[in-house]
Amino acid sequence: MTNGTQASPRVVALVGPYSSGKTTLLENILFMTDTTRRRANGERVFADDGVEAKALSMGVDINVAEAGYLGDRYIFIDCPGSIELMQEMRNAAYAVDVAIVVTEPEPDKLQALSPLLHELEAGGIPHLLFINKIDHSNVHIRDLARSLDEVSVLPSVLRHVPIREDGKINGFVDLASRRAYRYGVDGSREITETAASYIEQVADERFQMMERLADFHDDLMEELLEDIDPGTEEIFQDLGADLCAGNIMPVLMGSALNSYGLRRLMKVLRHEMPDFSLACNRLMPPKSEDKVAYVLKTKYLPHMGKVSFARVLKGTVKDGDQVGDSKISGLFKISGPELKKIGQANAGDIVAIARLGGAAAGDTLGGTGAQKPEHLHAVYAQALEVHDRKDEARLSEALTKLIEEDPSFELEHREDTGQLLLWGQGEIHMRTARARLVDKYGVGVAFSFPRVPYKETIRRSKLQHTRYKKQSGGHGQFGDVVIEVKPRGLGQGFEFEENIHGGSVPKQYIQSVEAGVKEYLKQGPLGFPVVDVAVTLKDGQCHNVDSSDMAFKTAGRMAMADALPGCEPVLLEPIEHVRVMAPSIHMAKINGMITSRRGQIMGFDARAGWPGWDLIDAQMPASEMQDLIIELRSVTQGTGTFEHEFDHLNELGGKLKEKVLDGHVVARRT
Repeated sequence: MTNGTQASPRVVALVGPYSSGKTTLLENILFMTDTTRRRANGERVFADDGVEAKALSMGVDINVAEAGYLGDRYIFIDCPGSIELMQEMRNAAYAVDVAIVVTEPEPDKLQALSPLLHELEAGGIPHLLFINKIDHSNVHIRDLARSLDEVSVLPSVLRHVPIREDGKINGFVDLASRRAYRYGVDGSREITETAASYIEQVADERFQMMERLADFHDDLMEELLEDIDPGTEEIFQDLGADLCAGNIMPVLMGSALNSYGLRRLMKVLRHEMPDFSLACNRLMPPKSEDKVAYVLKTKYLPHMGKVSFARVLKGTVKDGDQVGDSKISGLFKISGPELKKIGQANAGDIVAIARLGGAAAGDTLGGTGAQKPEHLHAVYAQALEVHDRKDEARLSEALTKLIEEDPSFELEHREDTGQLLLWGQGEIHMRTARARLVDKYGVGVAFSFPRVPYKETIRRSKLQHTRYKKQSGGHGQFGDVVIEVKPRGLGQGFEFEENIHGGSVPKQYIQSVEAGVKEYLKQGPLGFPVVDVAVTLKDGQCHNVDSSDMAFKTAGRMAMADALPGCEPVLLEPIEHVRVMAPSIHMAKINGMITSRRGQIMGFDARAGWPGWDLIDAQMPASEMQDLIIELRSVTQGTGTFEHEFDHLNELGGKLKEKVLDGHVVARRT
């Protein structure tokens, strides 16, 4: 907890679901602190004008702005609200002193806070909640508090109760000071006498607040047991200490659009939020050099190239300095979309650094052993294909930049289908990728649904004699082989053996036969890669002049083509092991969703560290998983997620097999 002026700025993250009002809150704080001249009544002051934001009509990047309040410097980081852009919030919030979680005053919308709150709790990031749009709510504040306790590991501590007259909220009572405030037309507040009808309610809510604080303060517990009314200063000190220690989640309220409650919020930040030392301890590597910085964001900007947003953790950084293995090539102050050249940055500052080679979001420069935010598990894939082969090099370069900017994207080169897959967090996330690749980097690339990596195998054995003979003048081609093809158990893979007697096939040609067999296995009689077969070379013939490596390779491939159609080929589909995680109240719908996708539920468990969440283990065909995350989020108010990995292959028959063999796409389309 800090008081008075400090050299290091106070860094605050604004997080919350999409449309909760984070950006409006930031813009009106900037107006209130005389940082900007315009007030955000629906008009953006720091609009995200990137091609991705325009394509989605929503912010997709963090937005950084600085303000001064009562002699202190504040740097605010406005984070995207979409759950699919969680990596952006994760990397940025890891660097801040405190986070403000913005939400709407509707109990049924609070469930969407659960993933955000867990991110902050797991990262040890102190945070408070700002209930926005309170002027449009008819919900009782205690009902909201109960709903908050269901989604937060930390106990929620109400700091205010609203004053409601004639069905309209026009002020609030501060429970710590027991002062009542009325909202002014211009967003200002004035102290007023607490209405008589609120005295009993205020006393009850205040006592509940102190009870929660008493869980962490023995002195306060003793005072409550002895019916001693604690002093206001003591309560404020306990509130600040518990916020810094991560014991509680204070809950404030107001209306960002009308600037209601903003001054009270800023007062709480000024007197109760942690100082830079807490974040520094969290971020500082065990072995550090004289200058250390944490990279929270990488961007590629027109005319500037790579720019890294970083928080200086130790030392004073100047242009040309070496920080770890990276050289500083230009320092800039960040003000919304504008970058202003500066000479140096001090510990605690957040700055933009140009051309910071070898550094990615989440990296700590100038030390070793630092922890970094984990990357989200990819849950949604699209196949990429350039319109013109000449664009392949440009696509590779653009994808490198894309993943640097957002490390929650992943690339997969799938050999069995020959496709390049881009994995991400969902449909919105993939649309940002499309906008960046096509509109920002100018790469002609098409997105499509990935092909399902079906396989095939056989049920019966067969002995096959095949001769390859070709005369074209001069030396001809001759290869003669006898092979036995046998099925193997699922998952046992391919096996090749030779059982040649008398040198009927010379040793130098045996490997060529194997190469021909393997070449055929890339596409069997059903049109898919063949797995789990054993092939034995049993006999053959050789010509002293016309035999060659190529001839026996061709003979091996032809023998497989002759044999396998008579071995009862069967189609195999890949089955994924899926771990679905969501709030318990949605599990009945999820069970139905899994079974409707031909999934088999293997077990249930509580999700460790996530109160009120469950985990379902299931097996599901890969063909049913293309849009799984879309439906899962639809039935869980945007909170559900899953992890997956390949488990095994399973035989596919009936009409589904017929559709696959007829060339129909089995993967669900959205």
